[in-house]
Amino acid sequence: MKTAIYPGSFDPVTYGHLDIIERSAKLAEVLYVGILRNNSKKPLFSVEERIEMLEHETAHLPNVKVITFDGLLVDFARSVNAQVLVRGLRAVTDFEYELQMSQTNRKIAPEVDTIFLTTNLKYAYLSSSIVKEVAFYQGDISAFVPPYVAEKIHQKMG
Repeated sequence: MKTAIYPGSFDPVTYGHLDIIERSAKLAEVLYVGILRNNSKKPLFSVEERIEMLEHETAHLPNVKVITFDGLLVDFARSVNAQVLVRGLRAVTDFEYELQMSQTNRKIAPEVDTIFLTTNLKYAYLSSSIVKEVAFYQGDISAFVPPYVAEKIHQKMG
């Protein structure tokens, strides 16, 4: 596989995301971690802050590039000549949604394939929403995110 994209909001990046990024980076010559700019959501972190955190956490992976995109994922894939979209699966409920999205993407852009990677079982429950919820109530998030990201979360939440 030459060029792949792992898209998401990464608000914030979790150990589950990093698991998929590291494994995907082994499969692709170039892996774009695409941060979706979604104006309908109210993220905790700005796009620039998410880029900075992801670049910090993936600095050891020379073939990983962190960039932002908006619009259709397949249009982004075409713009960087990506052949593959990578999606992480935590549970069966993820699969139903992701299958529908991959089939839609395939219909729009038949030259772009989707691969699914199941997350490490120790992160199967984990989501950015859970991290933010636990952090909001001053819970321990050290098992969910790297120390650098945890520090940024605590700074943001006061």
